[in-house]
Amino acid sequence: QVQLVESGGGLVQPGGSLRLSCAASRNRFIIGDMGWYRQAPGKQRELVAMIRSLDSTDYADDVKGRFTISRDSGKNTVYLQMNSLKPEDTAVYFCYVRTASEYWGQGTQVTVSS
Repeated sequence: QVQLVESGGGLVQPGGSLRLSCAASRNRFIIGDMGWYRQAPGKQRELVAMIRSLDSTDYADDVKGRFTISRDSGKNTVYLQMNSLKPEDTAVYFCYVRTASEYWGQGTQVTVSS
């Protein structure tokens, strides 16, 4: 069983930055995909960014060039650096880990508003 603890959400003005963190509670290294999804009110959950076991990355088209995903394998932690935030980035952001099973974090609210 893997538990995911997210942090770093909050309220930020348009153009600002936030850094999300997700720590996976597990004694052994997670070998698999780690990533972030988001869900805005009234919309389906969507992929934001994913970093795979060999550190290749995928991004949603509307965050490319603004968001950067990274991982610290020694700490079983994945990060999402979000720059140039826009109001349309407002959503609950969920951490995701896939090993032999899939795991989700509880979600952290990101609100971009002036």
